[in-house]
Amino acid sequence: MRCFLLGLVSLLSAGPLWAAHAYAQFGDIKYAPGFSHFDYVNPAAPKGGEITLVPPTRLSNFDKYNPFTLKGSAPPGLNGLVFESLLTGTMDEPTTAYGLLAQDVSVARDRLSAVFTLHPQARFHNGDPVLAADVKHSFDRLTSKEAAPQFRTIFGEIRGVTVLGERQVRFDFKRINAELPLIAGSLPVFSRQWGLENGKLKALDQIVTDIPIGSGPYRIGKVNFGKDISYERDPAYWARDLNVRRGLFNFDRITYKIYKDNTAQLEAFKAGEFDYIQAFIAREWARAYTGKQFERGELIKKELQHGNAGDFQGFLFNMRREKFKDVRVRQAIALAMDYEWMNRQLFYNAYTRVRGYFVGSDFEAQGRPGPEELAVLEPLRRQLPPEVFSEEVPLPPVTSLDPASGHTLRDNLRRARDLLAAAGWTYRDGALRNAKGEPFAIEFLDNSGSMGRVVTPYARSLEKLGMQVNYKVFDFAILQKRMDVFDFEIISNRMIGSEAPGTELLERYGSKAADTEGSSNVIGLKSPAVDALLDQVISAQTRPELVARLRALDRVLRHGHYTVPHWYSGVHRVAWRAGRFEQPAVTPRYYQPEAWVTSVWWATPANLAAAGGGR
Repeated sequence: MRCFLLGLVSLLSAGPLWAAHAYAQFGDIKYAPGFSHFDYVNPAAPKGGEITLVPPTRLSNFDKYNPFTLKGSAPPGLNGLVFESLLTGTMDEPTTAYGLLAQDVSVARDRLSAVFTLHPQARFHNGDPVLAADVKHSFDRLTSKEAAPQFRTIFGEIRGVTVLGERQVRFDFKRINAELPLIAGSLPVFSRQWGLENGKLKALDQIVTDIPIGSGPYRIGKVNFGKDISYERDPAYWARDLNVRRGLFNFDRITYKIYKDNTAQLEAFKAGEFDYIQAFIAREWARAYTGKQFERGELIKKELQHGNAGDFQGFLFNMRREKFKDVRVRQAIALAMDYEWMNRQLFYNAYTRVRGYFVGSDFEAQGRPGPEELAVLEPLRRQLPPEVFSEEVPLPPVTSLDPASGHTLRDNLRRARDLLAAAGWTYRDGALRNAKGEPFAIEFLDNSGSMGRVVTPYARSLEKLGMQVNYKVFDFAILQKRMDVFDFEIISNRMIGSEAPGTELLERYGSKAADTEGSSNVIGLKSPAVDALLDQVISAQTRPELVARLRALDRVLRHGHYTVPHWYSGVHRVAWRAGRFEQPAVTPRYYQPEAWVTSVWWATPANLAAAGGGR
């Protein structure tokens, strides 16, 4: 009997730590096995009709159908509509994903591997089954030098992928990290047949206009190459009856139109060229989203509430340039921005100032570091400035109209002048110069010209310090190329907030990414202390650990003054054509408007009739 019990204990201890229909980074799964559908969808939504929209990004054209390579621009919507992953996230849970291509996920007891069992019904658009060999193929291609470098960072903690059977695949991890099964589950899977020509497979970076062979609910339809693209719903979509897809992807056709500038885009919306738009400029929202069409209810204008963490947006310094290496110079440039004036005069008081890198979330550092943060920071004391431990976390400079406040714009410019002088930059011979007599010149790059109304008053303040300021506008494709090779001085950039930041931060702030063309570390940050903090963030095993470590990271980054923080909004500003769409009664807490609209909304009877009826 004793031998039997010992054998049973041994057998049980050898089993997986986790085996379920879903995986949660911190164990909190909302939907039980066999659930019917997500709470924020209408499972009875009719299929049919169409919607036409514009991308919410700065994209000005597209020149390829491959979203996984560095060179060129892929069309909007491609990743979410055509390609699928092993697991799928939801809009009401930040750190949980449910089986999609994989019907089951199990994590080894030592947490160093995860096994995914593929759904037997999973099919690519060409009718081939989605097999373990396709998963390995996708991983191998995306982590090769043929793919954009960010994939090697995102999947960098995965040691390799092993095919265990026709529909079973194992991901091996380099270390214990509770997020890694989610990262493995997010792998976009494409067919081994994609890029096959005359029996020979092209290199991934040579697959340009080959039509993707994915497994998603849509295929590429009518295309006006470089300008407009339509996606047609696949009536034979393999997952149409799965609970994670029930009530989702209801339109027969989703079309994206691309315009060169915001003015042309908005006028096209009013003229009926497309149905839905998200607004990002407060002045336009207040003054241009008006008129008889809005008054008559033909166009609906709405500010949608959400529970997302605030986005980070700011002017980013390229610290590869010698003049930006001194933190005092970066502080001085930040002191010259009069945000309060901008919010009053330009933004209609519609925004809140960005304070840090995780604004409006649990991860935002506050005041002086508490015991949990100090436990994270203390081993790095020699690598960090003393004020990280002794002072409150830096807040963006404030300008006041009260002369007695000590914080007027003039007061801030005096502080900036003193910081510049301490860094070796003084005003003489009509310009701010260093010891070599070189003038201080800075260049802001933009793609749409919309930032010009911000840069113009900002430049006037910088010029009072003796700086020469240039502002140049390029087509987005050109700007993106310059960003990819870090050929800029200051750019404006926005990063969408997250309720569970993790491995993607390596790509954004890690030293290795600073030297990798096309990476998101555009500021060129190389800091052993930041690298150590990133290492702790991605190895967090509990939510409290993640919170403490991200707060410590936020604090250290803010003491570095690597950016001039901008502003963010607590609502989504959207407008759409009335009478064409319906939406569920429940709005999810965490969502981006474009994905919510294209996946959850459905066509009204009038829209269905105009499109030839639903099915």
